[in-house]
Amino acid sequence: MAPPPASRGAIKRLLNAAQHTACPCHGCRTGSAHNPVQAISQMRRFATPVEAHPPEKEYAFEVAAANLRFGEGVTREVAMDLKNMKARKVAVFTDPIVAKLPPAKMAIASLDAQQDLPYVVYDRVVAEPTEASWRDAIAWARKEDCSHFLAVGGGSVMDTAKAANLFTVYKDADLFDFINAPVGKGLPITKALNPLIAVPTTAGTGSETTGTAILDITSMSFKTGIANRAMKPVLGIVDTLNTRTCSRELHISSGLDVLFHSLESYTAIPYTERMPRPSNPNMRPAYQGSNPVADIFSMWALQTTVKCLPRVAKNLEDHEAMRQMLFAASFAGIGFGNAGVHLCHGISYPVSGLNKQGPKYKYPGYAVDHPIIPHGVTVALPAPAVFQFTAPSSPSRHREALAIFHGTTPADPSIARIPDVEIGAHLFEAIARFLDNLGVPRGLKAVGYKKEDVPRLVDGTIPQRRVLDLAPGIGDVAGADGREHLTAIIEASLEY
Repeated sequence: MAPPPASRGAIKRLLNAAQHTACPCHGCRTGSAHNPVQAISQMRRFATPVEAHPPEKEYAFEVAAANLRFGEGVTREVAMDLKNMKARKVAVFTDPIVAKLPPAKMAIASLDAQQDLPYVVYDRVVAEPTEASWRDAIAWARKEDCSHFLAVGGGSVMDTAKAANLFTVYKDADLFDFINAPVGKGLPITKALNPLIAVPTTAGTGSETTGTAILDITSMSFKTGIANRAMKPVLGIVDTLNTRTCSRELHISSGLDVLFHSLESYTAIPYTERMPRPSNPNMRPAYQGSNPVADIFSMWALQTTVKCLPRVAKNLEDHEAMRQMLFAASFAGIGFGNAGVHLCHGISYPVSGLNKQGPKYKYPGYAVDHPIIPHGVTVALPAPAVFQFTAPSSPSRHREALAIFHGTTPADPSIARIPDVEIGAHLFEAIARFLDNLGVPRGLKAVGYKKEDVPRLVDGTIPQRRVLDLAPGIGDVAGADGREHLTAIIEASLEY
C-alpha cells in the first residue's frame, strides 16, 4: 500500500532538516553514488502529515565572523601573524594572475623576511573553482602537510584554501561528504581545522569573514558549496592597497556580489521564522535568516555599494571609493555570513554551471580560455525579478532598499507615497537602472540563454536548499508551487 501523501509543511521541514544531517538518499546509505534528486524524493516519500511533535521555530541567532584587520599595507604583517601562531609550515594559496601582482609579492616578501618560517606556494587556483580544481588543491595540501594556511586572492582563492584546509584535516573524506545537502551529505565538521589567514584582493565575496566555500559541480551543471563556521579564517587582512590592480570588469562583478549579499541578507526570512529549531546549538546553521546584527552590516554595505561602485566603475583612480568598497565587502560578508542569501544566489548557481555546456558565453574583460560569466554578474541577472517577487513579504524593508537606490530615505514623499503593492515594481526598475549604468547585460538572453533553457535553470536551482530555505514567499521549493514561482522569476529575468 502506498504511503499517504505528505503535507507541504512536513516536506519543507524535512528538507530544512537535511541541511544539518547526513543525506537520506539510498546511494549514500548503501555506499553507492549520491543522488540529490533521489534524496529529495525520499524525503517526500517518508514525510507524514501527522507529527507527534511539530517542530518549533527558531528563537535565537548567533554572530560569527573572522577577526578582521583593516589598513593600507597591512599585508606586510602576515608573516608576523603566522610566526605568532607558531606556524610549522605555511601553505600559501593564490592564482596565476595574483601571483604576479603586488598583493602576493608583498605577502611572499613578508614570509621571506622571517627566519625559520617554511612555506610552499600553490598558485594553480582557477577562477570559479570546480570539482577538479578543488581535488587538485586538496591532493597538493594533503601531500605538503602544512600547519597553517594563507590565502591571497579573490573568493576563488579563499574558498579553495578553505576546502584544502578542511580536507587536509579530514584526510580520508570525500568531497561530497561535506557539501551541503541534498547535493552532498552535509556532514558536520567536528574537528578543529588549521589556522587560515585570508587576504582578499577583490572587493566582492567577503570570504575573508565567512565559513562558506563555493564550487562548480560540473557533473551536475550548477554551483553549490560548504557552509560551516568551522571553516572561517582566523584572521582576514583587508589591505586597502590590494584592489588597485583589478580591472574595471572585475571591480564591477565583485561589487555586484557585495550589492546582492547585502540586499538578499536584509530581505531573507527573519531568523524567528526558520524551522526546525536545532536540538543542539552546534547544529544551528551558519545562514540563520535576517537578524538585528546582520541587518546593521548589510544595510551599511548596501548604502556604500550603491554610492561607491559607480564611482569605481567610472574612475579607476578613485582610491577612496575602492577603499570603501573593500569595507563594504567585509561588512556584507558579516551580514550574509550570519543571515544568509537567497534567490539571486540560488538562481545564479545553475546560470554559471550550465554556461559551460551552452550558451558558452565568455564575459568581456576576463583573461580566461573557457566560457565564464563572473559570479557577481550571474547573481545580478535575476535580481530585478527576484526583488519584485520578494517585495510583498516585507514591503517596509524593500521600501528602504528602494530609497537607497534613489539616494534618499523611506520618509521622502517620492518613496513614502508608493503603495506597498507597487514597491516591487519600483524596485525592479531601480535595480535594472543601476545595472544598466554599470553596463551589466540586460537579462539572461543577453548572455545567451533562451526560454527553452528555463526548465533546466529551475532544475539546477531547486537543490540549493542552503539558500532557498531563506527566501521569503517561495514556499516548498521542491513542490509544484515552488517550481512555478522559480519558473516565473527566471522567465522574467530573460530580458528587461
